[in-house]
Parts: sequence; C-alpha cells; structure tokens
Amino acid sequence: MVNRTLISIVDDDKLFRESMRKLVTLLGYTVEEFPSAADFLASPLLPETGCLIADVHMPGMTGDELHRRLIKLGHVIPTILATAYPDEAVRDQALKDGVICYLSKPVDDEDLERCLRSALSPGKSFEENS
Repeated sequence: MVNRTLISIVDDDKLFRESMRKLVTLLGYTVEEFPSAADFLASPLLPETGCLIADVHMPGMTGDELHRRLIKLGHVIPTILATAYPDEAVRDQALKDGVICYLSKPVDDEDLERCLRSALSPGKSFEENS
C-alpha cells in the first residue's frame, strides 16, 4: 500500500538525493527532491510536505537553518537531518531546535525508517535521535 504522505529531500548531493528517494519510496512514501534549501522554500509543494529530510552542510543555507526558517515562516514540518560530518554541538542544537533525528551518512535504513515513523506519528518520541 502506498502512503501518500509527501517526504521532501533537500541535499546538494545528487547521488544522495537519488539514493534517499529510492529508499523512502521503497518504504511506501511519496517523494520529491530539491537540490537546495532555496529551491525547497520556493516550491509549491512546501505546504504539502509531511516530513523533511535535509543535509546539514549545504551551500547557501544549512539544513538546521532551513528548519529554523520554516518554523519562522509558520511551517512546522517534522525534520530529519543527515550529515557526512557529524558534530555533537550541531546535533545538540538541532535537537533543541526541534529536529526529530540527526543521522550520520551513510544513513542506516532502519534508523531512517524509525525516524520517519516518529516524525509522522504525533505524540511518539524517538528515543535515539542519532
């Protein structure tokens, strides 16, 4: 059964976006990809997004900055951040800012699935955020 919930993936790395699209689609979700935070912010799909998966380190605007900008604009979208360069200070701040999960690349399939379930299930918390 296909889940019509839209998962938006924002990452400047095309190969990562394509890989994540395949994985999230296999998990049964509808997926859209964006190469930058600016492209996502300008998209008419922004209000339809049920969960955001964003890279931490991107040119122009980081994933954490994107999350904070969305909140400031009134779009409270559950957000999962992924990074190839884990940093405890960035992780701690992102989680304080309300990010659901902070994952290291390469992203573990099961961790991502748990994060998506947590993000899309109000009232459930994800105990291990990275």
